[in-house]
Amino acid sequence: MVQRFLVVAGDRAREPPRQSKVKYQALEINTVIQNAYVSLGSNLGDRPGYLLLGVRGMLAAGLEVIRLSSIYETEPVDNPDQPSFLNMVAELRGSTLPAPEQVLARLLRVEYALGRTREVLMGPRTIDLDLLLCKDLQSNTEFLRLPHPRMHLRRFVLVPLNELVPRLVHPTLQLTIQELLEQTEDTGRVQVWKPNLGVR
Repeated sequence: MVQRFLVVAGDRAREPPRQSKVKYQALEINTVIQNAYVSLGSNLGDRPGYLLLGVRGMLAAGLEVIRLSSIYETEPVDNPDQPSFLNMVAELRGSTLPAPEQVLARLLRVEYALGRTREVLMGPRTIDLDLLLCKDLQSNTEFLRLPHPRMHLRRFVLVPLNELVPRLVHPTLQLTIQELLEQTEDTGRVQVWKPNLGVR
């Protein structure tokens, strides 16, 4: 059985004892979840502007953003009769985070401040901030479900998350993000966003 050498996301792997260096090269390396990951999306108004305001809102709320994925343009799911989205994933430093319920509450306040409404189920929105993972914590309450129950089904989540942490292991499915992306049945369009800079 293949052994797994666990490392902390974003930190350097701890080197095994010198006598096991050769063996170490053959180990399958995965990551332990020590940080949190938030999916950002927008398909109304100034979409890239709202993503930027979402990141600034998280920082202002005391959530330490340490990495951002690329921005991707994606097809809407569930309710296709709406504009295309811009999506990305932010990584938050786990050691400075409050309880996951407080993280979600702060994300909801940022959404509200940026004009997010929920008048239409799965409808257009100025900003969407979904807490995907928070360390290795699990929750199944009416207010908070962790890991996000649909993250493994959504290509627009998995592609940017795979850009940041392809070897991170899903806490309940026990598959890496890369493996989830390879296995997803979602075939929706997800491509790196190229801004129109108005070059003439």
